[in-house]
Amino acid sequence: MSLLDLFRPNRKAEQRSAPIEPVLSDMWFSRGPDSPEALATVLACVNAISSSVASLNAYVYNTSGNTRTEAPNHPVSRLIVQPNDYQTWPDLVEWILASVLLSGNAICTIEYDGAGRPTALKPVPFQCVQIDRLASGRLRYTVVAWQGVTKTYLDDEVFHLKDRSDDGLVGRSRLSRARPVFTGASALQDYSLNMWQNQATPSGIITFEAGTRPGDTAINDLKDQVKQKFSGTSNARGVMVLGSGMKWQSIGISPEDAEALESRKFSVQELCRVYGVPPPIVQDYSNNTFTNAAQASLWFATNTLMPWVRKIEAEFSRAIFGRSSPFELHIDLSSLMRGDYATRWQSYGVAIQNQILTVNEIREQEGYNPKSEDLT
Repeated sequence: MSLLDLFRPNRKAEQRSAPIEPVLSDMWFSRGPDSPEALATVLACVNAISSSVASLNAYVYNTSGNTRTEAPNHPVSRLIVQPNDYQTWPDLVEWILASVLLSGNAICTIEYDGAGRPTALKPVPFQCVQIDRLASGRLRYTVVAWQGVTKTYLDDEVFHLKDRSDDGLVGRSRLSRARPVFTGASALQDYSLNMWQNQATPSGIITFEAGTRPGDTAINDLKDQVKQKFSGTSNARGVMVLGSGMKWQSIGISPEDAEALESRKFSVQELCRVYGVPPPIVQDYSNNTFTNAAQASLWFATNTLMPWVRKIEAEFSRAIFGRSSPFELHIDLSSLMRGDYATRWQSYGVAIQNQILTVNEIREQEGYNPKSEDLT
């Protein structure tokens, strides 16, 4: 095996115009005002997962033999610093996770130099990608009119992170699997918005004393005046002056409207279940205590972030390093402790006591210079 084989082994050419079978994707929602991220809970869940994983440190290790050593000079280590000309590593990871959480798939094309070493990871919106299965069983990715260029790639030239798949080839978005949850939450949001925008309509009625009811023309004029001066959020809480014989009677919110507003709280919990995010992580503290808030962060790291981290590491091994390469990507979940100062130093104390780490190794992780004598 040559040195270049360690970077990206067995990159064989294959015909890209062979007989094909289309692979269908699931893109059922639109972007813009009707995007799933128009729902605050969806936006908060996507941000929580993507930003958390993007904040983690990543390393490349060589696992050949019985040792595991960091490989800072590997080409992928340079990608972790600058994956392309216009994104940093946290920007790219955040984009990848957001794309896969919303569409079920995230696609990045891999660029190589003349020696077969990866030089860039460039994101491509999934709606611009057509996936076909070649006669050989491999996948062909056609990037259609992205940045003015249409180009085809084979599966070892594409980083493809996918959510749970029905066919093993293309991921399916969680929101499409739980479409009634999303459409119900969206309908409740629209209903609540319309209710508050037209708040004069359900807020009360005008009655007339006996013998003082005006004619139809006067009543229609009164309706127009009330609608013009007191309807809509810009006229909320205005002072209404009524004529002789008129009386304003307030109407409280109906049981149906109250139930609809309460249902919005339940929709928050439903969407959190779809993404596997504890409600306190997205600032839903309706059933919160100090104990379960602390446990929510631990649960979030173990059951939400860890599976995505593992999938990213595995896809790097498949698409970038190659199946026979001794190199691997490691995303360090202990970076989540950087904000928990007390717990971090307590764990260091346990590591020193059990001779897992030395003082200088800990100082290096914390960004301090080594001590003159290494105390173990």
